[in-house]
Amino acid sequence: MNEASSYQRLREHLSYLKLDTAAENLSPELDRATKEKLSTTQVLERLLELEVEATRARRQRGRLRYARHPVHKTLADFDFDFQPNLHRKVVAELSTLRFVEEHRNVILLGPPGVGKTHLAIALGVAATEAGYRTYFTSASDLAQTLQAAHLEGLAHLKLRTYTQPSLLVIDELGYLPLDQASANWIFQVVSRRYDRGFSDWGQVFADAVVAGAIVDRLLHDATVLNIRGHSYRMRAHQEPAARRGGPLVVR
Repeated sequence: MNEASSYQRLREHLSYLKLDTAAENLSPELDRATKEKLSTTQVLERLLELEVEATRARRQRGRLRYARHPVHKTLADFDFDFQPNLHRKVVAELSTLRFVEEHRNVILLGPPGVGKTHLAIALGVAATEAGYRTYFTSASDLAQTLQAAHLEGLAHLKLRTYTQPSLLVIDELGYLPLDQASANWIFQVVSRRYDRGFSDWGQVFADAVVAGAIVDRLLHDATVLNIRGHSYRMRAHQEPAARRGGPLVVR
């Protein structure tokens, strides 16, 4: 078997095994090996390295698509100078993502526009890029989706969307009152995640008992970050009314 046919068979083998990146880089890497007098082992190592890099990038893109972050936000983009009262040490600790491994909840509180959603998304993006399966949703979307699935007899399957990810980010929890059915769906999600691993909320959940059960589970071993500052959306004016609630990051 001559050199040309050996090369062609090798490329076919790589393609058959779906090592497409290695197959595409076979020729240039062999040329480089000849010029730099690299060993067969070194060539093979480089080809596999390229394949691993491509696979890692592809999986990360898939995790980001699955996570459904509405926008791409990072902690580096956050304007900490505009929120001088924000506990940077707490944010720095959260950025290590130990809270995910330790199954700790993270609750972000504060008035509208102070950056709660930005921080929630940023933590979600960081977790996704670190290899964790993450999912972003709003409280209303979660409840509506599960109610629709319930009417179709598929609620037990749809619940997995919210219970299986390593990190679940629930935005706008506490902003608008929820009816009892919606509150019960949120309770189902929180309870199942809790088992796997505030005073005015009775009005939000329309049921003091359900609200108490949800808050009890959320606050257990949780990091609570209360952001008191000016609104990014209205930098020239301070918000007249501070509503409690906002994004919730649940492990």
